[in-house]
Amino acid sequence: MDKKIKSKFFNINKSLLELKNRIFFLCFMIFIFRVGSFIPVPGINITILTDFLQYQNSTIIDMINVFSGGSLGRASIFSLGIMPYISSSIIIQLLTLFSSRLSSIQKEGDFGKKIIDKYTRYLTLFISVLQAIGISTTLPNIPLIPDLVPHPGFSFYVISVISLCTGTVFLMWLAELITDYGIGNGISIIIFIGIISSLPSSIIQIIKQVSESNLSFFMLFCIFVFIISVIFLVVFVERSYRKITLNYPKQNRNYNTYVSQSTHLPLKINISGVMPAIFSSSIIIFPVTLLSWFGILNKYDWLFKFSIYLQPGHLLYIIIYSVLIVFFCFFYSNLTFNPRETAENLKRSGAFIPGIRPGEQTSKYISKIMYKITFIGSLYMMFICLVPDFMRVFMKVPFHFGGTSLLIVVVVIIDVVAQVQTLFISSQYSSILKKSNFNF
Repeated sequence: MDKKIKSKFFNINKSLLELKNRIFFLCFMIFIFRVGSFIPVPGINITILTDFLQYQNSTIIDMINVFSGGSLGRASIFSLGIMPYISSSIIIQLLTLFSSRLSSIQKEGDFGKKIIDKYTRYLTLFISVLQAIGISTTLPNIPLIPDLVPHPGFSFYVISVISLCTGTVFLMWLAELITDYGIGNGISIIIFIGIISSLPSSIIQIIKQVSESNLSFFMLFCIFVFIISVIFLVVFVERSYRKITLNYPKQNRNYNTYVSQSTHLPLKINISGVMPAIFSSSIIIFPVTLLSWFGILNKYDWLFKFSIYLQPGHLLYIIIYSVLIVFFCFFYSNLTFNPRETAENLKRSGAFIPGIRPGEQTSKYISKIMYKITFIGSLYMMFICLVPDFMRVFMKVPFHFGGTSLLIVVVVIIDVVAQVQTLFISSQYSSILKKSNFNF
């Protein structure tokens, strides 16, 4: 008995030690990220850039600045953020659907995953080089802020491109380390920290508006109620499942008939999580960034005018953003859940859905349900991401915390809590399995 108690406490202490190490590693990576976000690119007047970005509220530039944790406003080496890595991941995943070679590589297990990751890193470097060249060549030529780069020249262009590309590659490496040795998804954690870091300034700005009578207490109360309601909705939907009843056939043992207890197959309403919102933002940010930076130059005025229509609050932005959210909800759900494979596993285990034949019919039935709940999840995500923008642009409500940011913050917290719970549960199950030794 004493040995069993000691073994149980040993497993619990081991899981606690692993959790502490993961939390410490995560905090250390966050500290490095925040320190790096204050390291400026040489040759840029940060004071002038900060003053210029104060007038870029509710724009793509403001969105990039929020996702990068204010790095863009400080002309940091992390100004590009993790978005080039996300864009390259989307492109590679899309190419696997149309390229038989990439599709076959992806099916080769861990070896194929390493090759796909290598291609993703190379494409990340290429995208970051494009964006870095666009930014570094445009900054000295902005008519509104002529003194932003006091001494433009070849050395400035080379140093700024190398600094921005290095910062993105470093963040990519940091995200992979967080995923492997920390808690939660590294990409989501970095974006989460960037959003949270801008929260105090948003609160100070709201308090300043209340003190200057630009915002009434009633409107402030409405904003607070809306935030609480959105958080409740996000938690409710993220914890919601569509349960499909499963039965097992009768089994005869020793001339007795046993009927296994019915169970269910849980299908998450929002199976894609927060990735569609991140992917959609990244897809919009990448081309609009290039259009806006290159369009500032006089000979590309038409590019700058076109980029204005892709800013938050414009009809074209709302349409494209909505379509991208729906597309990535279905795209990511198909990547993470395979109805045909699930139906084959159920068939091999002897489980069946009442009234549905095993095999192909079960696969079609599960796919039909998946399409329905994914459509519901996409509508929910569109509502969360776009309603705050409507409030801020059309109703003139000073809502400084966008719907996409709010969704990312809540979902990341839920995922981190779930991973911590899983770590504790796994330690408890391991002690139970060791105790039983499978002696039936």
